[in-house]
Amino acid sequence: MKSTGIVRHIDNLGRITLPIELRKTLDMPCGDPLEIYTEGSSIVLRKHETACVFCGSTKRIISYKDKYVCESCRKELTE
Repeated sequence: MKSTGIVRHIDNLGRITLPIELRKTLDMPCGDPLEIYTEGSSIVLRKHETACVFCGSTKRIISYKDKYVCESCRKELTE
C-alpha cells in the first residue's frame, strides 16, 4: 500500500472527499461506482468493475436479467 500523504476529515454526515489527483490517476469521474470493504482494520475503496456471477471475469460481460455473465460462461450454459 502506498501512502499519498493526503488526509481528509469525515464530515458530520459521514462523508469524505476523494482528491481530484487520485480520481484522475485512477480514471474515476464523478458518478462512477465505488466498492467499499474492510481488510482487517483498514477501509478499502476500489473502482467497481462489473464481473461475471459465475467466474468473476471482467472481460466480455453481458447483462441477463440483472445478472452479469461473461462470454465463456454463457457458452457453457448454452451447451
